[in-house]
Parts: sequence; C-alpha cells; structure tokens
Amino acid sequence: MSFLLSIDPLYPLSGLFVGLIVGLTGVGGGSLMTPILVLLFGVHPATAVGTDLLYAAVTKSGGTLVHGLGKTIAWRVTGLLAAGSVPTTIMTIYAIQNFGLQSAKTSALISFMLGIALLLTSLTLLFRTQILAFAARHSGEDNPQRTALLTILTGAVLGVLVSISSVGAGALGVTALLILYPKLPVVRIVGSDIAHAVPLTLLAGIGHWWIGSVNWLLLVSLLIGSLPGIVIGSKLAPKLPEGVLRPILAGVLIIVGLRLVIA
Repeated sequence: MSFLLSIDPLYPLSGLFVGLIVGLTGVGGGSLMTPILVLLFGVHPATAVGTDLLYAAVTKSGGTLVHGLGKTIAWRVTGLLAAGSVPTTIMTIYAIQNFGLQSAKTSALISFMLGIALLLTSLTLLFRTQILAFAARHSGEDNPQRTALLTILTGAVLGVLVSISSVGAGALGVTALLILYPKLPVVRIVGSDIAHAVPLTLLAGIGHWWIGSVNWLLLVSLLIGSLPGIVIGSKLAPKLPEGVLRPILAGVLIIVGLRLVIA
C-alpha cells in the first residue's frame, strides 16, 4: 500500500495520455513517453530510456499475444530482425556502460539520438505513402537472399537506435518492413514488428536494469495509466480521423526532436 501511495499522480496521467495516443495512432509509446520523462519531468535520459524500454516490453506483449492468436505474425521475418537486433543491442548496452551511465557525454548522446529518432519517426508518419511509392518504383526483381540480409541489417540498426533512445521499433520498423515485403499483408507486417519489439525492448530494458538505469516505481506508475489508456484509445480509433491525428502527432515529434538535437 505504501508503495502505491508514493506514486506521483502525474506519472499515471502521463501514461494514460501516451496510452491513448498509442491506441489511436499505433505509434510506439517511446516516441512520446521518453521525451515526456526527459523534458517535462527532468528524468535522466538514461533512466528515461531504460524505464521506457521495459514499459514497452510489457505493453507490446499484449499486442503480440493478440497477433499471435490471430496468426498475423510472420515469424521468419521476426526471427531475421532479431538476428540483427540481439547482438547490436548487447553491444550498445556494453558501450553505454563503458561511457559511464551518469556522465555528461552519455546524457548528451542519448538526448541527441532520441531527437534524431523522433525526427525520423515524424518523417515516416508524414511521408510513408511517398516513401513506399519511391521504393516500389526502384525495387528490382525478388531476391529472397538480399531481402533476408536487408531484414537482418534493419534489425541491427533498430537494435542500436532502440537501445540508445527507446524509439524506432514502431513507425521506423513498420516502414522498413513495408519496403522490404511489399506483398506481405499490412496486418502481418505490423504483427511481425510488434512481435520483434518484445524481445528487443525486453533485452535492452534488462541491459539498462543491469547497468542501473531503470526506475521501478516510475515503471509501475506509467503502466497504471497506460494500460487502460491503450484499451480506450483502441476503441476510439475507428471513430476518429487518422488523417488528422498523424500529422498533428508528427508535428509534435518534430518540435520535440529538434529541441533535443539542438539542446
């Protein structure tokens, strides 16, 4: 009981807000939660990233279960992504530890990479249709071996980006898979990306916990608000125009991303 009484109500409210946005737009919570923790609550960037990674692992596990039961996961694609992301995640966590968790350089690096990740995410939200059209025009003949290698490379890049910033497993991962697998139904693309995000964020989150950058009270506080928020947002999503929500969200991410990069 004393544990719950020590929770700052602003954290569950923030979790509720982020959960609603995730449910409405499908954009990963890291794109919003981590910058909220860093910029509004003054949480150390490393702690914000580490806590958000475990937060994402919990919330995305539910999505993976739903997609798994619905047989909308291409497990081979998920496995190829993991083949790239697992080793780079381990190497990135090791590098962060060697830099020194509380050092000014580590804090600046995480903030900068978070800003870059947010800017890239906003671009994929705004120009996904154009990006996919460009990729379709310049794609050659099907080459399964090349596609497999590019999928592994995509996983490797996501491993680095997510481990440093907690952002990228959602919008960036889905866009990359849409380019690599144009014939795969979108629902299976999304399901495969969510399924990959669980081991990626869990491994990176455990790594951050190991080096001391996870706040468990903060994690529980965020989940209290976000879990019902995701449910509510998912139910409201069909009633609200996605064409309005995504540009607004992209605009917010651009502003926050620039703030972190320039700071």
